[in-house]
Amino acid sequence: MEGPTPVSALIHAATLVVAGVFLIIRCSIIFENSESVLFIISIIGAMTSFIAASTGLFQNDLKRVIAYSTCSQLGYMIFISGLSHYSVSMFHLANHAVFKALLFLSAGCVIHGLSDEQDLRKMGGLLHIFPVSSIMILIGSLALVGTPFLTGFYSKDCILEIAMAKHNDFGNFCYYLGCSAAFCTSFYSFRLFFLTFVNKTNAYKFYIENAHEAPIKMVFPLIVLAFGAIFYGFLTRDLMIGLGSFYFNSIHTNYHNFNMIDSEFLHVLVKNIPFFFTIFGALLSLFLINCFNANKTAVFNLKMKNRIFYSFLNKK
Repeated sequence: MEGPTPVSALIHAATLVVAGVFLIIRCSIIFENSESVLFIISIIGAMTSFIAASTGLFQNDLKRVIAYSTCSQLGYMIFISGLSHYSVSMFHLANHAVFKALLFLSAGCVIHGLSDEQDLRKMGGLLHIFPVSSIMILIGSLALVGTPFLTGFYSKDCILEIAMAKHNDFGNFCYYLGCSAAFCTSFYSFRLFFLTFVNKTNAYKFYIENAHEAPIKMVFPLIVLAFGAIFYGFLTRDLMIGLGSFYFNSIHTNYHNFNMIDSEFLHVLVKNIPFFFTIFGALLSLFLINCFNANKTAVFNLKMKNRIFYSFLNKK
């Protein structure tokens, strides 16, 4: 959070934080010989995805919200590795790199144009000042929450379907926590968008007077990444996951742990539960912001019990 935005984009999207996930994927032949270790990995990953997503619900720093989103998505990658589907983990890692870099760099454009302000409570009404950055953050957020036919949809839904298709206790545990994390992800993603761009402005007059859209040399990489956030998952899904794909043939999985085919034949209602959670999170975020003003929605201190709940999540 403290580093420059391009550094944050590089670290969170492609290099440092996903190194452990990549190590687990490369060491699949070792992990596959220990069921107890796979069990521990899946449980820790599922808990990470939910706890990090719930922590991001009421963060007020623009970059901090996106950073906790990264922690949550890492949980998805870890628990699907614990469920022995390493190629799906690699697919989500690659998809996540595209839209997370887009989110961080778009956030950097907003911070740059607002005199280095990062507090969501001091923003609002910026849609007409940052038209390109707002569209890019919206595309990145839609890909992050798993909107159908965007990049995040192809890997995130596949992860949750495989967890449900395990038909055992820890598979169900991962599925329910993963769906709960999907709800939290949708809530804080749309909260970020509404508080930054749509809500009535809460910024200082000096910030608004000097606010400006990023120059073309900053906007051009966003446009490239936006195309990736829309099309990358669709174009590479057959290369990364499924029988006979490149990664399936290069990663070791014991036959009794493989259940991707079972996940294809789940009931349609079960397949759509993560999507319903996502829609509910977005609508709840919209409802809270429309019913209360920006400060009360950001601080959520309407009653003492809400203040305790807010503080618990905000203070990590």
